[in-house]
Amino acid sequence: MIYCDEAELELIALHQVGNKTNDDGIHISDSLLDISERVRELLAAYFTNPFSKEGTVAASEYYRLHHDSDIALNEVYSFVSKIFDAPPDRCGEIFYEQSVALARHLYEQSTHPKIKGGEFYVALLRGCIADGETVDAVGLFKSENKETFLRVWPQGGGFEIESQQGIDINRLDKGCLVFNTERENGCLVAVVDNTNRTEARYWMDEFLRVRQRQDDYYQTAATLALCKSFVTRQLPQQYEVSKADQADLLNKSVAFFKEKESFDLGEFAAEVIGQPEVIDSFKSYKEDYEKQHEMEIADRFEISAPAVKRQARGIKSVIKLDRNFHIYVHGDRQLIRKEFDDATGMHYYQLFFENET
Repeated sequence: MIYCDEAELELIALHQVGNKTNDDGIHISDSLLDISERVRELLAAYFTNPFSKEGTVAASEYYRLHHDSDIALNEVYSFVSKIFDAPPDRCGEIFYEQSVALARHLYEQSTHPKIKGGEFYVALLRGCIADGETVDAVGLFKSENKETFLRVWPQGGGFEIESQQGIDINRLDKGCLVFNTERENGCLVAVVDNTNRTEARYWMDEFLRVRQRQDDYYQTAATLALCKSFVTRQLPQQYEVSKADQADLLNKSVAFFKEKESFDLGEFAAEVIGQPEVIDSFKSYKEDYEKQHEMEIADRFEISAPAVKRQARGIKSVIKLDRNFHIYVHGDRQLIRKEFDDATGMHYYQLFFENET
């Protein structure tokens, strides 16, 4: 869990980074920002609040900086490490130098024609808490979208009003916190990207180059994704299985993760899947799934409740009937039956219930 509400925003640099393909250029500030205490407080909240609000960055959904051959070759890792390792008497100087290097690196990755230019902030935060450990963090933030604000002031016997373009401090476009811990594995990293477009992936994939940390959150989310893929894709190809049975199996899978504290593949297979031949099919599919997605899903791990909550939103047990009806299956499989009407040549479902609500 991340907690930065009481962290001190010690140093901050601001540069303007444009789109390289569009030849927007880059504007480098010649010094660190010198701001009032009030503005410092506003910026600290602007930078850190999205990482503390549930639903923006899920609890324990962390990443690590990555490089295929040597983590030291990851540019962000290299620049941030120099900030962490700076001696106290040269901290400001080294921080500024590395902020410039980070801005130039970001510019080199801003090549998609739809990437917007914007303000790029580099911040040094002291006293963050990550997974119970008090550590420093380097924050990297970019604001791309401007909002229109109205400025009103009294003039004579009336008022004047004008519109201004500015940054909404309640919405961070892109950001990440790199914590000075787990350095040997690429540091602990939390990421926010609120643009959700294909070209926006440059922030995570090209600039930061992060990979999700394979902790309990990762294992829980990955296993639920595996279950959904198996039930909706593989199972219907191998067996005569109805949509109602698929919905029932998805419901049982989610219920297992909600009720248990830990996951054991053997226990899950016995309680949820049941049939030996389907269990064998699931285990075989798991191996193929891991190879296809270049990942490793553990057979045993502690279940992450936040991961279950987030992942379950995407697992909907729905039976779609032509374009006329959707049946949402939440409970007892025995209360829904599929039949065929010879007179009309159409299928139909029988639903049994006690009360309408």
